[in-house]
Amino acid sequence: HRSFWKDLTMEYTIVNLSKESIDQYSQYFNEICTKIKQLLSLEKHYSFSVIFVSDKKIKEINKEYRNIDKITDVISFASLDEALPFELTQDEIELGDIFISVAAIKRQALDYGHSTTREASFLFTHGLLHLLGYDHIEKSEEIQMFKLQDDVLDGIISR
Repeated sequence: HRSFWKDLTMEYTIVNLSKESIDQYSQYFNEICTKIKQLLSLEKHYSFSVIFVSDKKIKEINKEYRNIDKITDVISFASLDEALPFELTQDEIELGDIFISVAAIKRQALDYGHSTTREASFLFTHGLLHLLGYDHIEKSEEIQMFKLQDDVLDGIISR
């Protein structure tokens, strides 16, 4: 199952490899993209993919690419991490891929006491910010990235 969203500066493809329905999330993802491009003043055309997977699959990906043998919620593979980002044209940049565990969405929504839509939106935002070069390795980076996540999600979907 694939779906697409495109506007003038951001385009993404959703691939659902899980057995769960994820259709209810796309309207929020569209709003998140619009808000991120406004907050970050993005002017080039960016494209990326979001792949929804099972816990088993995300654990395999985590082990293979990060050498961590455990389930995680979201993993981003940023094209911009490369020395030379993959540019389709001078104004068009392929950002990379975001993998999200559908089971993690459910678990974490329950743990944090909010909706699965809020959790999916948070993981989508978190993954997209990684694709755009944000990180949370250093404390100062974490503060900046997590504030930006809150700024993006506030007004789109309640906690």
